[in-house]
Formats: sequence, structure tokens, C-alpha cells
Amino acid sequence: MEDISTLTRNPRRSGPGAPGLVPALTLISHPKIQRIGERVLLRELEAGREAAISRTEPLFARPGSVVGLPLADPFLSRKPLRLLPREQGGVRIVAGSSPQVIVEGEPLTGERELETQALVTGVTLELAERVVLLLHWVEPAEKEGGEELGMVGQSAAVRRVRRQVMQVADLDVPVLIRGETGTGKELVARALHQHGLRHKGPFISVNLGALPKELAASELFGAERGAYTGATHSREGFFRAAQGGTLFLDEVAEASPEVQALLLRVLETGEMFPVGARTPVKTQVRLVAATDAHLEEQIQQGQFKAPLLHRLAGFEIRVPPLRERREDLGLLLLHFARQELESLGEVWRLESSEPSAEPWLPAALASRLVRYPWPGNVRQLRNVTRQLVIGSRGLPSLHVDPRLEEELSSLAAVSPTPPSPSSSKALPETRRKPSEVSEEEMMGALRAHGYDLAAASNQLGITRASLYNLMKKSSRVRTAKDLSVEQIRQSYSECNGDLELMSQRLEVSLRALQRRVRELGLVSN
Repeated sequence: MEDISTLTRNPRRSGPGAPGLVPALTLISHPKIQRIGERVLLRELEAGREAAISRTEPLFARPGSVVGLPLADPFLSRKPLRLLPREQGGVRIVAGSSPQVIVEGEPLTGERELETQALVTGVTLELAERVVLLLHWVEPAEKEGGEELGMVGQSAAVRRVRRQVMQVADLDVPVLIRGETGTGKELVARALHQHGLRHKGPFISVNLGALPKELAASELFGAERGAYTGATHSREGFFRAAQGGTLFLDEVAEASPEVQALLLRVLETGEMFPVGARTPVKTQVRLVAATDAHLEEQIQQGQFKAPLLHRLAGFEIRVPPLRERREDLGLLLLHFARQELESLGEVWRLESSEPSAEPWLPAALASRLVRYPWPGNVRQLRNVTRQLVIGSRGLPSLHVDPRLEEELSSLAAVSPTPPSPSSSKALPETRRKPSEVSEEEMMGALRAHGYDLAAASNQLGITRASLYNLMKKSSRVRTAKDLSVEQIRQSYSECNGDLELMSQRLEVSLRALQRRVRELGLVSN
């Protein structure tokens, strides 16, 4: 979605919104679940006229399609819900004789005024407890796709990322991907590789935050035999493993000063020195880096080298947080639900049902999920979808179990004024002292985010280092090192190699679990 600052800077020319944006309705939930993601542009409101929502109008279609269908649910009234443009901007919603209408979780009686800012975030409309629509601004495009480059969604923010990937993919320049934790930065890196000049070569993904500091240089650049204590044989290193392909360095802000200096040399000269080597090795690698940190702030604090940032950021791509692309949530949930149902052999649940059947995705639940702020972004949505699907096996519709209820209730709904895109680059402010965080609250945040420490620390309002210290002091937190070989092997088998699911069940850090799995010689699917 557009940044709210853009809307407030631009004067309103006609209709209820800003130039270049059109009010729209996107289907978030429908008894025929395949219809999720269909949309209608409310050109009437743009032109200053009234628009109506009923069983028979308007017609919803996939973006780019010329064929549309009405909502057509028999429980919806033929008496429309009316939408009228406001003179001062925004939309006025007027209730007809339709069954219960709920706006942003509150029953609608009479009418409700929506400011321009509310539509920037998006407003949920729940109709007859069966259909959920999102009223929001869109930036129409001549060509829109539902799923391209492996990225699910049709929002302007996702289309922008796709466009930027294609602009730089075939250029042999380093790319820096910025975005909050869980937004899908590695997905963007893989798209860059697959559409780049080195797509026939390997794609090697390395999380710098997961590398032991003392071994990071040898892990990346390789090492000669005898280069350090314990180096009984030569080590290839990730750079040489990625020769002719792409090396993706996630959490690049975690690189030590030593590694930063070595990375800078590679970017400047195309050469590297394996640890203990006296002659350089030429590299033929496309480097893609990612971070959720504010590197400019780290430069000011002396923690990151400015020349390295300038070299890494040959081109920058910002991946939007889920709260800035709420219209994509229904499509993403459907995408993840299909994956889970296929693994369970129950994909038939997504097939068309009788018109009067109970929706598999209840409207109240869909509306609630859209309004949730998703601090863990797409990764958290995928975990929640998995829990919903597995926890609802054998039931006619999805339902929320007590543990998931606790997670969804832990944070308030999305703020009506979303942060600007630039603000997501900043490190979250520490508003609390670690001593203010109870052990119970810490455990709840860790479980809610699948032991993703960055997301959990953001929720708790403390730094990641503070969270590490709290975990060390807690008797309830165990690490991957505490797990026996048998526990890991058994969980690996039960979870079919799904490391994220293993992390949740074993309640340990995903990164640390990945290291243990590699040490045991197990290979994830």
C-alpha cells in the first residue's frame, strides 16, 4: 500500500482519495474459498458517486481479468450496503437491510465515517458472518499477477518488489535486501538467482547470525589445513561452494569486523584469501545480502563499515511487512493452507461446497487475522496457518485452539496509522528494561514466533542481546545442544524434515537446530 505520508502530501483532486489511487474491495474470505483475492475497483467513489454492495453487485474478478462474478451468497441481502464519498476525503458506510454488518470488528448501526487514513491501512467489512471484504486503496496496474517469481500477492508493494527483481536480476551487481524479520527476503534472493546470469550455478544461503564468530571467516572463505587449532583438513568455504552462482548472506549486520573487512576486499577486488592461505583465490560469485537492521545507525555507532554498505548496496530492494499489504493476507493464507492440506491428503476442503454450507474459513476468524499486526510477518502467518489446519482436522471449519488464541490475543489490532516504509528500516526502540519482562511473557513471545529471537525481542520491546541474557537465566528455556541425538532424529522423522515444525515442537531456536541437524548429517526436504 501507499505510504500514508504520500497521501497526506498530495491534494485530493476528485473522489475520496489521492491521485493515482482508487478505492477497492478485495475478497478476504468467501464460502467458495477459491474466490479469495478477487477484487473490484470502486470507480464510482473515485468519480464522486455512490457504490453499493449486495448479493448481486458489484462484480469481483481476479486482477487483470475481464470476467467478474457477484458475491452471490444466498445469505447476503439484495438490499445493498452503501458506500458514499465524503467531501473531505474518505468514505461513508451506510447500512441497508442486510443481515449483520461488522466494520473493523464492531457492528454497524446506521452509518460510519472512514477517514482517508483508515483506507490506507484497509478496513474489514464482515457481511452476514460469511463474507469478509477489505476496503482499501489500490494502485491499478496494466498487468497484475496473483503469483509471480514465487511471490504470492497482488498488492502494489509486492508488484514493486517483482518489478525491482526483474530490473536488476540480469545485472552482475550486488544487491542488498532490506526488510523486517519474516518478510521473505530469502525468497527475493532466490528469485534474483533464478532470473540472473548465474542461474545455472549453485544458490548458497548463509545466515551470518548463525555462524560461530570464531569460525565465521573460515566458514565463508575457506581455510587451509593447519590454519588454526583443530583444522585437520582444508575447508572449502561458502564462497568457493557458490562459484558460478549466487551467495546469499542473510543477517549481514551480524558480520564481525574481521568478516566485514574480508567481504569488502572480495567486493572491491574479486579476490579472497582462505584462512591460512598466502595466495588469493578469484571469485565468480553474485553476492546478495539481507538485513532487518538499520545499517546506517550501526555505521554511526562504529559497528558496521560504511564502505561495505556502499559496496553491498549496488541495488537495494525493500520487502514490505505484512501490515503494509493486508489485501494479500487472504491469498497467502490460502496458499499456505493448500500446502498443509496437500500434505494431509485433505485438499478437497478447498473445493466448492454447497451454497448454504458453513464456510471452511469462518468470516470472524478471517477478519480477525486481517486486523492482527503480524510482528513475525509472512513467516508467522505460515506458522499460524499450519496450526489452524492441523488443529482443525476432522472439523467442518477452521477453529482457534487455546494456544493460538493466546498468541492472537497477545497484541492489539493493527494501528489505523501504519508506519511509513522508511520507518521499517529502523531498529525497534527499546521501550522496556529487561527486568520488566517476566519469564512467562518471554516464553509466550518465543512460542508465538517459533523461537525467532528477532521477532520475539521486537514484541517484548527489548534488544535481541537482552533476550539472549533472559533466556540464559531461565530454567524453562532449553537449547538445541540440550537435545539428545535420538530426540532430534525422532522429531526429524515425525516432521518429515520440516525444520520449522521441529523448532516449534522441540521449542528451540531454528538456527541452532539447523546446525545440529547438519552436524548429524541429516538433510531437510
